[in-house]
Amino acid sequence: MTDNPTAPAPAGGEARSPERPPAPRGPREGGRRDDHGRGPRRGGPSGPGGRRFFRRRRVCKFCVEKIDHIDYKDVAIRQFVGDRGKILPRRISGVCAPHQRQLKVAIKRARNIALLPFAAGHGA
Repeated sequence: MTDNPTAPAPAGGEARSPERPPAPRGPREGGRRDDHGRGPRRGGPSGPGGRRFFRRRRVCKFCVEKIDHIDYKDVAIRQFVGDRGKILPRRISGVCAPHQRQLKVAIKRARNIALLPFAAGHGA
């Protein structure tokens, strides 16, 4: 009578085989929930190389010099264009968001009148 195929399923929902453990429901093994997909951390509190490298917070060059308008004729905007002709991102150049937007417009205007290249040269 124990092998009855029409017997009701055990209480608790689904029938589970006794040799298989339940699947984990938390974060994946080796990672943390707040690691944003970067994987497990390496190194200790002082980093993998011993001392921690202290990176200074970059300050906006235009805010420091109190420049409120970025002119497309200014030669200084050349330093915000990479060697391939691309506009450097804020995290590299350290420019604040409002000045990055003005810089973008100034670089595009300078490109249109051939003060700055659209792309790097072929031999570079």
